[in-house]
Amino acid sequence: MPFAGKVLILVAAAFAMNVPLGYLREGAKKFSFRWFLYIHMSIPFIVLLRTGMGISYWYIPLSLGSAVAGQLVGGRMRSASGRAG
Repeated sequence: MPFAGKVLILVAAAFAMNVPLGYLREGAKKFSFRWFLYIHMSIPFIVLLRTGMGISYWYIPLSLGSAVAGQLVGGRMRSASGRAG
């Protein structure tokens, strides 16, 4: 697989893993253990995916940004669903 394809898979996986975690995080009390857990739960899986695919540590900021974006999208989805009902 081309290197760009591997990076795309990493970024997409980091985003996809964090959307449901962001949704759950939005319902947890801020700075509680669950809140902290939902933010950091995906990190070991992203690291394993990155190292397993042979992607350099230079791409950590890209995967981190994608994970944060997933958290934000998931949190907004929960906020929007609460306002709709």
